[in-house]
Amino acid sequence: MGVVAIRDALRLAVERGLDLVEVAPTASPVVCRIMDYGRFKYEQDKRDRDARKKQHVVEVKELVVKTMNIDDHDLQILAHKAERILVGGDKLKLTMRFRGREIVHADLGREVFQRFVAMIAGVGQVEMEPRVEGRTLNMVLAPRPEVLHALRQQAAMRSAAGEGPAATAAPR
Repeated sequence: MGVVAIRDALRLAVERGLDLVEVAPTASPVVCRIMDYGRFKYEQDKRDRDARKKQHVVEVKELVVKTMNIDDHDLQILAHKAERILVGGDKLKLTMRFRGREIVHADLGREVFQRFVAMIAGVGQVEMEPRVEGRTLNMVLAPRPEVLHALRQQAAMRSAAGEGPAATAAPR
C-alpha cells in the first residue's frame, strides 16, 4: 500500500476486520502489515510443531563398566547394549569408576575401553578419547556417519511407503 499514516492504517484494518501488526519496528518508517494475527500465530505454531517432529534430538546415554577386571563375555554384553544405543542414533558415554587404589592403574581401564571400541567398531566411533576426571574414566562414542545415513534412508522409505512407527513394530 506504500507509506500510510498510522490512523489510516488502523482504520483500514478495522474496516477489513483484521489486525495491524508491526513487522519491522526498527526501520526508519515503521513497517506494519494488515493481517489476521490469530491465524498467523496458528500457522507459525503449526510450522514449528512440524519442524520439531522431523528433528531427532541426540541424547547421550550412559553405560557403566563396573570394574577394570571385567570378563570378556560381560564386555560383549555391554558392547551389544552399546550397539543398540548407537544404531538408535544416540551418543554413548562409557564410564568406569575406580575404587580405592585402582586409580593408579588407569592404563588398565584404558585398555578395557580400547577392547570395547574394537568390539563396536562397525557402528560406533570415538568422539572423545578416554579421560580421567577425578576417580572416573570417561569416553564418549558416537554413531558412525554410515549408520546414521542408513537410518535416515530407512526412515525415508518407511514414510514414503506410508508406514508409521507403529507399523514397524512386531505383531503379537
